[in-house]
Amino acid sequence: MMSPIKSFLMLARYRSAFCQFRKNVRCCSTLQNLTSIKELRGRLHDLAGAQKAWGTVSDRSELFNHLPKDQSSLEVKSMKDSYQEACIPLASKSFLREKYVNFSNTIRIGRILEDLDTFAVWISYQHNKRTGEKQSPLVIVTALVDRIDLDSTEMSADHDIKMTGNVTWTGRSSMQVSMNLMQVQDGVMRNKLNAVFLMVARDPANKGSAFVNPVKAETPEEEVILMEGKALTQKRKEQSQQSLLKVAPSVEESTLIHQLFSNSLSKQTVSFSIREKPENTVWMEDAKLKNVIICFPEQRNIYNKIFGGYLMRKANEIAYAVALVHSQSKVIFRCIDNITFQRPVEVGSLLYLSSRVTYTEGEFMQVRVHAEVMTPETGELHTTNSFNFTLASKSVVKPVIPKTYGEFMLYLDGRRHFQEFKDS
Repeated sequence: MMSPIKSFLMLARYRSAFCQFRKNVRCCSTLQNLTSIKELRGRLHDLAGAQKAWGTVSDRSELFNHLPKDQSSLEVKSMKDSYQEACIPLASKSFLREKYVNFSNTIRIGRILEDLDTFAVWISYQHNKRTGEKQSPLVIVTALVDRIDLDSTEMSADHDIKMTGNVTWTGRSSMQVSMNLMQVQDGVMRNKLNAVFLMVARDPANKGSAFVNPVKAETPEEEVILMEGKALTQKRKEQSQQSLLKVAPSVEESTLIHQLFSNSLSKQTVSFSIREKPENTVWMEDAKLKNVIICFPEQRNIYNKIFGGYLMRKANEIAYAVALVHSQSKVIFRCIDNITFQRPVEVGSLLYLSSRVTYTEGEFMQVRVHAEVMTPETGELHTTNSFNFTLASKSVVKPVIPKTYGEFMLYLDGRRHFQEFKDS
């Protein structure tokens, strides 16, 4: 498994190289020149051939004729080919500001997640676009949000936000899209958010995978970006193999959970079954919130499934709520990682969201949100997503103590996510 030092160095090299790449390709000097994310969303509907109204059906069968038979027949693209810039015009659009502002006059991160998801899909289509093509044969969806890092100072609702991004690595049918959000702060344009999404291409019927254009490096900085993209792919595989759903905790982790268990045993009796909550702590089972959402057509994406950005926003909001209740003070998001999209959510489904604080350290909290969808006609429940959030409070928060073995595994998983946040 990749060591924390190696992981830190990899991330540092990547950020430095990506920053230099962005400087080299930047072409729009003012925010006023940029296309708004709302306009891009409209163009995306046309490019993907999205249905204009709910209930209508588009015939995409003819697009199968335009799918490549193998990847070798596709043009190798540069990173500059997919580089895109967009703007969230908060300063000049007061009606839009109302949609993004929270009660602290800072930005609702959930809204940003929706825009990042749209932007990642748009960038992916630009990478695979062919000359003269009006409608793409590809269906491009988000497979994974690998990581989103947020600045310790929140974004303001009074200034425009600049979005930049491009494809930084490709597999046969997958693409890594790296994005940045910037905003003027104290008179200087500052980087406020870094994001890495993994996108996959599907055939016109969204039934099977489709080939994507390979990407190449043209400068030393781009070579670093490409190499780190490959390393990140390998890291994801290693983390999947070490998942607590597949293998037992390490020796260190086993020792930790035994210590937590021992510290919560009753001091009055010699028994493994009687537990007492240590002073100034909270049982993990008491640090959770649940919600259920009806999935209406209004929240559908261009493929008539529930928009992934909307799912992220709702998970973000319930994660914020449980962290706020637990800390009893204002909290801010610092990191979002490993958001998996295991299956699409159909319009008309009932979406169950369960959030809980799984780990704390100082003023930080690790929150996990588990999403399940129920088909009303059958009553069957299926996991669709899992979300991991790192939040910070203004003061030290109470530790959470697991009771059951399942909660101990959630505790260790939360600890792993937090360690990766710290190491970066």
